[in-house]
Amino acid sequence: MKTYIFWLFLLSCPLVSFSQQTVDIDGRLQPLLTEFFAECDKYGIEYHEKLFQLKNIDITNSLPLEEGNVVMGMVTRDANGEIENILINWVTLIDPEILKIVAFHEFAHHFLDYKHTCQDCNEIMAVNNASYFNVAKDWENQVEYLFTTSPVYLAKDAKVSVADVTASDK
Repeated sequence: MKTYIFWLFLLSCPLVSFSQQTVDIDGRLQPLLTEFFAECDKYGIEYHEKLFQLKNIDITNSLPLEEGNVVMGMVTRDANGEIENILINWVTLIDPEILKIVAFHEFAHHFLDYKHTCQDCNEIMAVNNASYFNVAKDWENQVEYLFTTSPVYLAKDAKVSVADVTASDK
């Protein structure tokens, strides 16, 4: 009996490890995440490992939605300060452009290591956007700026530059 329990325990360990390698992604956000990852590929930014650090990428009705206190999206962190959830307010579903901007904003916090760039400046990474439609009208430039000025991209670029300099000294 003890041998049977031992083998059952050993066989279940990989299953527990495997189950922790899944991310619950709301199907309404999957196309936007796929588009975001295509941009990551375009700029040579790795995202696979960070994806599996998450528990959920979800649309929720639990974010504040009241006058003077609207949270369109947010990331939540675990006890160690690591991002574990990306949450998007259900109200963003009213307009596909707003949903896309908020989703890219929240994805950029995790996958591109972004902090906010300004309080209200018509950029994807602004704390507030007085006009999401100004951002949407300039989408291609906004996305290029988001990726090429991201901490992850700049750090990657700096590593390449140092390697190029070192190689040319030889």
